[in-house]
Amino acid sequence: MQHEIRRVPSHDTAAAAQLLYDFNREYDDPTPPPDVLAARLAEVVAGGETALFVGGEGPDGVLVVRFRPDLWSQGLEAYVAELYVRPGARGDGLGRALMEAGMDLARERGAVRIELGTSEDDRTARALYESLGFDNHEGRGGPLMYVYERDL
Repeated sequence: MQHEIRRVPSHDTAAAAQLLYDFNREYDDPTPPPDVLAARLAEVVAGGETALFVGGEGPDGVLVVRFRPDLWSQGLEAYVAELYVRPGARGDGLGRALMEAGMDLARERGAVRIELGTSEDDRTARALYESLGFDNHEGRGGPLMYVYERDL
């Protein structure tokens, strides 16, 4: 199925904020209300180091990609901070279309790699990422990589 994917400007973040709010609520994660998220998204998108995409009818999916300078080259590193598709819209390629739009932008901006993290039990997301060429090994065939996080 063909999906229309739209890059979200800083002045139009309400729908993306609602999707991110719904994402955290679906998994019982703490989240600020949608209006607070929309204001924060507007701020980070306007700063130029964050790209925001939505797709689907509602829209039904959102992707957040963050950029930073790469240490080992003159390029950038891209990080998929969030990918979410509403439950009723899953399974028809919207997540793939969002990821492809994010990867295309990363290439256009000169990123040399794109990274993401997901949970071990999210087999659907892992299958999507692996089908797009992502690998969770250090170098091809190397040891398994882990993503760690800590609140400060």
